[in-house]
Amino acid sequence: MIGYVVAIILIAFIFDFSNGFHDSANAIATIVGTRVLSPLAAVIWSALFNFAAAFTGSLAVAKAIGGGMVDQSIVTPTVILGALLGAIIWNIITWYFGIPSSSSHALIGGYAGSAVAAAGFKAITWGPTWWRTLSFIVISPVVGLAAGFTLMVVVYWLFRRKSPGKVDRTFRPAQLFSSALLSYSHGTNDAQKTMGIIVGLLVAVHPHFANQTGWLHELYLPTNDTIPHWVALGAYSAIALGTLFGGWRIVHTMGSRITRLRPVGGFCSDTGGAAAILIATHFGIPVSTTHTITGSIVGVGATRRLSAVRWGVAGRIVWAWVLTIPASALLAAIMFAILHQIVPAGF
Repeated sequence: MIGYVVAIILIAFIFDFSNGFHDSANAIATIVGTRVLSPLAAVIWSALFNFAAAFTGSLAVAKAIGGGMVDQSIVTPTVILGALLGAIIWNIITWYFGIPSSSSHALIGGYAGSAVAAAGFKAITWGPTWWRTLSFIVISPVVGLAAGFTLMVVVYWLFRRKSPGKVDRTFRPAQLFSSALLSYSHGTNDAQKTMGIIVGLLVAVHPHFANQTGWLHELYLPTNDTIPHWVALGAYSAIALGTLFGGWRIVHTMGSRITRLRPVGGFCSDTGGAAAILIATHFGIPVSTTHTITGSIVGVGATRRLSAVRWGVAGRIVWAWVLTIPASALLAAIMFAILHQIVPAGF
């Protein structure tokens, strides 16, 4: 059992790496698309602020995932492993096709699908965490769109007498700040979801570690009221490393295919998206960075004219949002069924 649990924790960090790899485009696409930073410099910049989020902020999102979505009494290591594998498979599929889907919702869907495969729909603890998560599939891109649109209108008014060249020179360095803020907000929300999954695992198996000594005793966690420091540092390190390696297929979609961006547009979309994510994180709501920043980019593009937004591309992205939770849930349920035949009873 102990080796099995340790292996699952490592797989959780692999998922977190894939989250950073997959979602790095959200944080760097605009700053690369506007040519403020080179791709290499952009991923280093983003990874730095992903990791910086480990040292500030609340842990409300991690606690919501760890104890507010699935009945803890049915959680086993195999349920957790099925959830992680389903989410990782969906991340790989969407990365391969360059679709900016939500790693967050892939993990949530995977957790639900694996739990339902184990114990039926009674495994889901329907309540505030679920309703807020599902409602923010719609709310977060709308808030991002409104924030991006509003910021862009304000900037247009403030700089209406400035030449386009001068506006660009002003907002090129400003975009460094906005990209850093978006990367920071991404870390505060997304890394916590993996932390919540690991906490759920440790609480489920805590009797096996009660009498362990040395480093194994660090795996003893009887309740989900606290988050061990090693879990937080591991999750933030993994997501930062994933960001460092980048998801280049998705950068192109986010940075140039939805709408053409200049530095001022990149600044407004990043700042608007980051503000929406930080507000959700404060209230412990697991939101999708992908949904929020896409909405913000659309809002910025719409300030020029509605035709400036490639609505066909945006529509395909929305379909990916709709499909992510059920698709990852199905994949996780399949993985749980396979693992249930392989792994000994009680695991």
